[in-house]
Amino acid sequence: MLRLKSSKLVLTSFFLAAIFACAGVLAKGPAPADAATAIAVTALPKQGVQTYDLIHQGGPFAHEKDGVVFGNRERLLPLQKRGYYREYTVATPNLHARGARRIVCGGAARAPDACYYTADHYASFRRIVP
Repeated sequence: MLRLKSSKLVLTSFFLAAIFACAGVLAKGPAPADAATAIAVTALPKQGVQTYDLIHQGGPFAHEKDGVVFGNRERLLPLQKRGYYREYTVATPNLHARGARRIVCGGAARAPDACYYTADHYASFRRIVP
């Protein structure tokens, strides 16, 4: 009888440890964008390449909100001080609103340290590599 209770205790403990381990992974959220999720400038949609070029030229941009501070609330980009990241719209064909596609760059306006592309309105990012 003692052996059976001991086995149940071990299994229960193992089960609870597995649940808490999974909860810890889920609480952390998705992994930040890094080299493993890189995208070449040439692999961006045509409108993304145009936006990327405009960023490096300093504009002009089509949307009033282009160049505004991106807060990185999702914490998917490397952590930086507020004001480091700025977001820019990547036009979506046949869509009059801004859509979900953006490029977010960090650092100096015309010479950013890094830029990231999102096609799903900040749910995921891919680092843009030249």
